[in-house]
Amino acid sequence: MTSNANLFAALRAAFPADLDAIAVETDDGLLYTWGDLDRASAMIANLFFALDLEEGARIAVQVEKSVEALMLYLATLRAGYVFLPLNTAYRGAEIEYFIGNAEPAVVVCSSANADWVGPIALAAGTRHVFTLNDDRTGTLLDVAVQCSDRHTVAQRGEDDLAAILYTSGTTGRSKGAMLTHRNLLSNAEVLKDYWGWEATGGPEGRGDVLIHALPIFHVHGLFVAIHGALLNGSKMIWMNKFDPKRVVARLPDATVFMGVPTLYVRMLAEPGLTKTACRNMRLFVAGSAPLLIETFHEWQARTGHTILERYGMSETAMLTSNPYKPVQGERRGGTVGFALPGVQLRVRSYEEGREGLDCGTDEIGHIEVDGPNVFAGYWRMPEKTKEEFTADGFFKTGDVGKIDGLGYITIVGRSKDLIISGGYNVYPAEIEGFINEMAGVAESALVGVPHPDFGEVGVAVVTVKTGASVDGEAIVAELKAKLANFKIPKRCFIVPELPRNAMGKVQKALLREQHKGLFTQG
Repeated sequence: MTSNANLFAALRAAFPADLDAIAVETDDGLLYTWGDLDRASAMIANLFFALDLEEGARIAVQVEKSVEALMLYLATLRAGYVFLPLNTAYRGAEIEYFIGNAEPAVVVCSSANADWVGPIALAAGTRHVFTLNDDRTGTLLDVAVQCSDRHTVAQRGEDDLAAILYTSGTTGRSKGAMLTHRNLLSNAEVLKDYWGWEATGGPEGRGDVLIHALPIFHVHGLFVAIHGALLNGSKMIWMNKFDPKRVVARLPDATVFMGVPTLYVRMLAEPGLTKTACRNMRLFVAGSAPLLIETFHEWQARTGHTILERYGMSETAMLTSNPYKPVQGERRGGTVGFALPGVQLRVRSYEEGREGLDCGTDEIGHIEVDGPNVFAGYWRMPEKTKEEFTADGFFKTGDVGKIDGLGYITIVGRSKDLIISGGYNVYPAEIEGFINEMAGVAESALVGVPHPDFGEVGVAVVTVKTGASVDGEAIVAELKAKLANFKIPKRCFIVPELPRNAMGKVQKALLREQHKGLFTQG
């Protein structure tokens, strides 16, 4: 083998020639050079080598966000092992499942959780447990500092595993999506070009600078943001926790920001968010959850920038994006743009008698994709993997959407969120759009619950803008004047907030569970 397909090799090759230049600046003033990233990742990689781990060993990591956690990720790639990030919100039963399923050789957790994570790991057969904290302490660093800061990048093929990401598990047990070095590198290279990452230019001629305020146990923060900056040799302004005031204060020092919709809503509440504050910004990217059209327009008015919405998932990284360059078209709120170069995306009908046929313009159906970024399958679930791919190799995303006459893709919802009421299909996103436009409404979610007559009916759950007064029955009455009767929710509840996961997605499974007995005894 003459070339090394290890993702780290590509990232390392993109480091600037001046390794003393600043690669990461933390929000509390710590500075890390490119040389620091190189040496520290080498030390941790050498630590793993000394443990004599088996080929393809998994390194499970549940730690708070820190630059040292970034170095741990890079070291895992560098040493040729498989990175397994775990949400910091997971507790005992969840961690027990993930560790039991993945059987990691190494588990790294925060010191605060070591007293319960450690025993779970050891009971599952994990040989090594280390700690790592967000204040540059922990046994991982204590041991790594004794290792050499020189390391030859492990040889890996493009189809070798680089990471396993467990899905959220809203239906049944979480599944481990296996992502290869090719999956991740191909996607990073496409986005580098498509989003116009700038190696030169920008403020003071220093090229792009990314504000990184996302978690790093998820595709968006770990792969899209970090790979984008590293592959471009761009500095990151690193924030362990998202703070809207601090982000707005640092906008003049940056050119790129990536966030989930909730982060944009919180920044819009800051008086300091102005066109002047955004004068050096080049690109704002939103994803991981739907962006309200109201937020899209308000951001345009306040900042002079149009948010770029994109679409991806744990199994595929990024699949589509609104255009970056005006020559490619406008950025359209409410859509996720076009399929990225190299990605094949189709919408297939599921109507009786037309299953598997391509949908026409603006016709709603199942989204299926293929491309070099599509994952290798689910960890130790060959039958489930087989179920999720079509005979011609397309991955069934589980998302429902449509493509308009210009090729813009709109996500209507998840197939599991589809409500079939009295034999009619009800798409929650459509009804939510009408509710969200009503006076005083902040946001809404529509879920299906069992009903003795209709099989399933919709129930709306709504949050209200500060200072507004909204009545659930009035919302239902207003909908009746606009929509077909089968689309009207049978009940509408006003709540303080919608339940969300760490990436800002509304947890509709929880809402369905809460309201499942409204019309039945079960």
